[in-house]
Amino acid sequence: MRMSRVARALTIGFAVSAALTVAPPGATAERGQNPNTGRCCDVVVTDQARDQITVLDTRGDWNDPRAVRWSWRPTADQGFADLLDNWGLPDEAKLRTYRHRRYLLTTDSYGLAAMVPYPSGTGSYWAGDVGRSANPHSIEVLPDGNVAVAASTGGWVRVYTASQGPRSTDHTEFAFPGAHAVYWDTGRALLWTVGDHEVVGLTVGGTAAAPTLTPSVRHALPTPWGHDLQPVAGRDRLWVSTGSRVYQLDPRTGVFHDDYRGAESIDVTGIKSVTTNPTTGQTLTTAPEPGTGCTWCTATVRLHLPTDSHTLPDAQIYKARWWVDPR
Repeated sequence: MRMSRVARALTIGFAVSAALTVAPPGATAERGQNPNTGRCCDVVVTDQARDQITVLDTRGDWNDPRAVRWSWRPTADQGFADLLDNWGLPDEAKLRTYRHRRYLLTTDSYGLAAMVPYPSGTGSYWAGDVGRSANPHSIEVLPDGNVAVAASTGGWVRVYTASQGPRSTDHTEFAFPGAHAVYWDTGRALLWTVGDHEVVGLTVGGTAAAPTLTPSVRHALPTPWGHDLQPVAGRDRLWVSTGSRVYQLDPRTGVFHDDYRGAESIDVTGIKSVTTNPTTGQTLTTAPEPGTGCTWCTATVRLHLPTDSHTLPDAQIYKARWWVDPR
C-alpha cells in the first residue's frame, strides 16, 4: 500500500459509528468457543473510508447495521490524544490474548502501532508513533509482553519493549526490505516475517528490557513482493501471499505449496490478507477491486471452503481477518 491518501467519499451511507460501538447486550462467545479467543463467525476489517476498525458478523447482512458487533478508532477520550496524527489509514487488525485478557492489535500507515484492550477500547497496553514514513503494516505481541512491528517502507522489523511501559520507545531492529507481516510461532519460538523476497524466522533473544533479533531461518519466496503471513489452522503450515500468488509454506522443509485445498480460488493476484478460521476451517481473503476509489482496497471480503462473500457498503477495506486468536 502506498503512503498517499486517497480522496474520500463525502457521504457514507452505511450507519457505522465513528467511535466505539460495543457488542449488543448479552452477547456471548459461540458455544464451544473459549471466550478469550473470540466468536467463530466474526470478521475484523480495516476500513480506510471510515478510518476505523470494524468487527462484523458473517452470519448477517452487512447492509444491515446490526451486523456490526464492534468498532474502534483512537480518540483523545480513550487516551490517544498524543497519537491522533498517526491515525488515518488503518492497515492491520488482530485479536490476541495476553495474560488472559483480549486485545486489538493494530497498525496504521500514518505511524500508529497499538495494543488496545478489547472490548473496552480505552487506554492501551502499549501504543507508539513508529514513524509515518516507515509505513507500519503489522504487529504481534510476544510471550514476554514486548511487541513486534513490521514496517514496509521503513524496511524493518522491530521489537519494542512494551513490557517496560505503555509508551516505551526502546526497541531492537532487524533490517528487512519490504517487511509486511509478523507472526509469533509459539511451537518453534520464532517470530516469522515476510518481506520483498524472503520469509525469515527470527529468534528473539536478550531480555525483556533489552531484546535482540537474530535471523534463524530463511526461505526465498518463489515470487516477489511478500505481503501477508498467517498460520494455516489445523496444519503445520503458514499462509504466505505475494504480489501474484498465495502459498502454504511448510516451515520444516521450506517448500511453498500451491496444491492445497481451495487453491483454485485463493491463489490469485494481489491478495492483501489471508486467514483460516481455526474452528470452521473456512478461509477468507481480501484483494483490491475497482470502484472503491482506493487502488489497494476492496469493499468485499471473500470466503472460501465453502464459497461466500460479504460486501460492506462504501468501504475501503485493506485487510480482513477472522476475529479469533489462532495461537
